[in-house]
Amino acid sequence: MRHHDNIRRFGRTKNGRTALMKGLVLSMIAHGRIETTEAKAKELRPAIEKMVTLANKGTLASTRLLVSRIYNQKAPANKLIKEIAPKYKGQTGGYTRISKLKPRLGDASKMAVIEFI
Repeated sequence: MRHHDNIRRFGRTKNGRTALMKGLVLSMIAHGRIETTEAKAKELRPAIEKMVTLANKGTLASTRLLVSRIYNQKAPANKLIKEIAPKYKGQTGGYTRISKLKPRLGDASKMAVIEFI
C-alpha cells in the first residue's frame, strides 16, 4: 500500500532533494521562468507560491523568515520582495503557470516550463 507516500523523491536522498529544490527556487527567482521536468515543476510550485505570499506581507518578520527560507541569501530575497511580489499585491495565489512541452529526446521525460504569470 502507498498510504502517506505523497512526496516525489526523484531518486535522491533527502539532502539531494533539498539541494535540487534550492537550485530550482533560486533559478526561478533569478530568471522568472525555467524549463524542467513536469514532476519537478509540480513540486516547485507550492514552494515558490508560499514564498511570494510571504513576500507580499512586507513586515520585518516575514522578510527575515523569507531570507531564512531562501537559504540565507539576501539578493534573491530582495528581488522577490521588491520586484516580483508587488506585481501580485491584490492576488491571493496562482502566481505561477506550468505549461507542458513535448517529451525530452534522450529519455522521453515529460517536460514543462514553470513561470511567473
